[in-house]
Amino acid sequence: MAEPQAEKASIQVIERMMSLLDVLADMPEPASLKVLAKNTGLHPSTAHRILAVMTSAAIVERHDAGTYALGIRLLELGNLVKSRINIRQIALPYMQQLHELVGEAVNLGIRHEDEIIYVERTSSGRSLVRVVYLVGGRAPLHLTSVGKLFLAADAAADVRAYARRTGLPGKTPHSLTRLEALEKELDKIRRHEVAFDNEEAEIGLRCIAAPVLDDEGQMVAGLSVSAPSDRHNADWAKAIKLTASEISRALGYPSPARR
Repeated sequence: MAEPQAEKASIQVIERMMSLLDVLADMPEPASLKVLAKNTGLHPSTAHRILAVMTSAAIVERHDAGTYALGIRLLELGNLVKSRINIRQIALPYMQQLHELVGEAVNLGIRHEDEIIYVERTSSGRSLVRVVYLVGGRAPLHLTSVGKLFLAADAAADVRAYARRTGLPGKTPHSLTRLEALEKELDKIRRHEVAFDNEEAEIGLRCIAAPVLDDEGQMVAGLSVSAPSDRHNADWAKAIKLTASEISRALGYPSPARR
């Protein structure tokens, strides 16, 4: 059945509106009608008509100089969406895909003061070696791959303050209990944007983690894969980083083309 002309025209208007929004989003400064028409491929009169409707809805603002910018209504809608975001719900489908790929437990952790709290997990069902990687489980930041990601995002003074507050207690012979060793590890994490836990929280358990960022580029969670040491594979790092990036984009972090 042929698409009704009115419906087809409506869809076309929406597509043109979205193209205008995309161009405005890429513009650091308010843009003129001429620039917007050129960059969208729209006729100036068509662009002007659509912009007038968008302006009346506060989706776009028209300045005295005849230039256009994104409007306050988008900020209101964006804040509303952000307030309704549930990181666990958004992350879980991506976590399950990663779990199917690597066949091991995938964890999502958030920071609470000086600890990591694990808020979601896919179970591998193949090992009883699990202590801190249970949903609701907590662990000091410096003992886990996810926690070290958060510390790596901190300023040097904040890392030193953390070390003073906690005393950097260890749980295994592999734990980083000296500030100098921790700082060296955090520097490596900053360079590679991935963190490793080499039996530092629990003997026989190793872990790889990558950061999850929100729409402002702030780290809000860490995604990790944990496995018994004899099944650990450092090559998982690439897939973990990719999955963490996909979750970040779902949370509003811009794709490379938008940054």
